[in-house]
Amino acid sequence: MTGRLLDPTPPLRPGEVKSHAKAGQSRSGPGGVEFVKMASECDAVNLGQGFPDFPPPDFAVEAFQHALSSDFMLNQYTRAFGYPPLTKILASFFGKLLGQEIDPLKNVLVTVGAYGALFTAFQALVEEGDEVIIIEPFFDCYEPMTLMAGGHPVFVTLKPDPTRDGELDSSSNWQLDPTELASKFTSHTKALILNTPNNPVGKVFSKAELELVASLCQQHDVICIADEVYQWLVYDGYQHVSIASLPGMWERTLTIGSAGKTFSATGWKVGWVLGPDSLVKHLRTVHQNSIYHCPTQGQAAVAQSFEHEQLHFGQPSSYFARFPQAMQRTRDHMIRSLQSVGLKPVVPQGSYFFVADISDFKSKMPDLPGDVDEPYDRRFVKWMIKTKGLVAIPVSTFYSVPHRKIFDHYIRFCFVKDESTLQAMDEKLQKWKKELRP
Repeated sequence: MTGRLLDPTPPLRPGEVKSHAKAGQSRSGPGGVEFVKMASECDAVNLGQGFPDFPPPDFAVEAFQHALSSDFMLNQYTRAFGYPPLTKILASFFGKLLGQEIDPLKNVLVTVGAYGALFTAFQALVEEGDEVIIIEPFFDCYEPMTLMAGGHPVFVTLKPDPTRDGELDSSSNWQLDPTELASKFTSHTKALILNTPNNPVGKVFSKAELELVASLCQQHDVICIADEVYQWLVYDGYQHVSIASLPGMWERTLTIGSAGKTFSATGWKVGWVLGPDSLVKHLRTVHQNSIYHCPTQGQAAVAQSFEHEQLHFGQPSSYFARFPQAMQRTRDHMIRSLQSVGLKPVVPQGSYFFVADISDFKSKMPDLPGDVDEPYDRRFVKWMIKTKGLVAIPVSTFYSVPHRKIFDHYIRFCFVKDESTLQAMDEKLQKWKKELRP
């Protein structure tokens, strides 16, 4: 690997090894591996895992086919930190959105999906004993990745405001307490991870909320890791704002994106990090000494897809405009359907997901089978898979251990699904609804 070590300034101290993998094992993995396995055994409709079960847009599929059949050199290595046409279009496209002159060689790193970007960021920047602030509920890799880097997770919780009877809750009602958030920053805080739109709740942080986070990061000299993979999936007229676009935040923010979420092609596993060279150079060191390189053809396909989208951006023909409109319709369909059996969805402002309140079920049937200390939502999901043929993910999975029992009355659904999946769901719900009749 010596010949590939292009950045001689790694942040790890000589001889230091980060070996916290066992302490940081994920509780369920992306999409809840345990529940997906149960689903396949019970022939249930999978509304749990976060992936589209329909094709990517034609222009993206054609871009991948072209990458496979055109230049034979796309079968070989490209630049380790990103295929040059891809880093160039990412710099151009996002530079305009972030209000920055982005250097494709210094400010962009292409990774094996956004997951790879997250892992590389934690390994590069979090040292033994550093504190990382995690807003819960959180995408469930954040905690183990912090632990694997030797860091200490510090949790701050989004709290839902009460709603009036008969009124659906909204993810916009899930708020941070400014005083509680400020109290989590200490002299040991290295980073805060911000996921907007949020998985699992679908909250889109407002500009005012982002300004609060930004002011605290600047006040305490803290890095912000901004996981923005769902940035194009925002509904009901809400607007996504990148925290890196706020004054003074580019210099301390890593903005993470995903081609899988952007172009409905999660299996391509192409992600990226945008940020200042002072931070990204450390990620390059980890990347080149672990992954080294991402598949060239997938990167070429993503580059061509962005070039296509750049021609349509801001117009009704833009995929980034059409896709969220279509997904808002499937969201609304699923919300109406689930309400028919007594589930209470929390309407999301963005992302692939929403959560549903199962408090009424917890009151009516509190003694579902399960382990003694097993959170209620886990037992409910297993019951729902086995008896109703529907899969969701328990939301307690997305909380730290002390808070799981407090938030064990929610389950997460993915609504980025094909019409045939929605029909299969409706058939299961119709049977469930008949069983509810006296």
